[in-house]
Amino acid sequence: MKPNTMTMTLAEKITALKKEKNAVILAHYYQVPEIQEVADYVGDSLGLSQKAAETDADIIVFAGVHFMAETAKILNPNKKVLLPDLLAGCSLADSCPPDKFGELVAAHPDHTVITYVNCSAEVKALSDIICTSSNAEKIVNSIPKDVPIIFAPDKNLGKYIQKKTGRKMLLWDGACIVHEAFSIEKLLKLYQEHPDSVIIAHPESEAHILETATYIGSTAGMIDYVKKNPSKKFIVATEAGILHKMQQEVPEAVLIPAPAEEDNTCACSECAFMKMNTLQKLYDCLLHETPHIEVSEEVRKKAIVPIERMLELSK
Repeated sequence: MKPNTMTMTLAEKITALKKEKNAVILAHYYQVPEIQEVADYVGDSLGLSQKAAETDADIIVFAGVHFMAETAKILNPNKKVLLPDLLAGCSLADSCPPDKFGELVAAHPDHTVITYVNCSAEVKALSDIICTSSNAEKIVNSIPKDVPIIFAPDKNLGKYIQKKTGRKMLLWDGACIVHEAFSIEKLLKLYQEHPDSVIIAHPESEAHILETATYIGSTAGMIDYVKKNPSKKFIVATEAGILHKMQQEVPEAVLIPAPAEEDNTCACSECAFMKMNTLQKLYDCLLHETPHIEVSEEVRKKAIVPIERMLELSK
């Protein structure tokens, strides 16, 4: 007997629909808490790519942004991949237009092209291997030292990896507006107010922010660090959505979002694109099975090669 949908909450309706349609919901840490709560898996870009590659669901609902859903579609051409809001884009992906990037690649045919996952399917198709913030150092180190590298699109992550590996790379001039929004002056003032705190940061942040951090890593890495660190107070320099899962994992910790230049209601840095997805949009897209993501077969065949190289190296 089917449940009475009139008395069900939106979250309960989504859970029922998932079961009925053999659907899986993959959500990024930057999604709103109520979406994270109904998701089958919440993770960073690497974890989400791995889950997308191994799922046996018929429908993948990607609660994230456009490039993430595209990656899932590249890995699952015969599955229906849905995105609650098609306008949920990415400032970093937008900073690397495929035509301009193609010109750079063509001008440096001897270079290995390593592209951060935060890019369009067309840019992935121009790449030799994809990376995420979790595995970028490992992937750069996997390239022979005598082979020159193009690293795109995030210049901040690229500079950080250059420093970690000692490899000089040709960097694309792209950045994430969320991670460039942190105020060093406000951060230092906040630290003065909380001298017993530990600053942790995402490598998409600018160098002067990273220099203040005790730990630098991916969203999953930051959560793991907080779980294992004996300190109980952290200033967290990444998109504020991560605080929900982090607090669940370490309930006793005091978590303070790193402050942004602009004064806003949360005194933090939030991704407007990530926050475009809502529980209602998630329900509607699962109910109507739209909007769905399409990637041309020509682009998909080229883009899947560097993605699979990344997944193989990340095992």
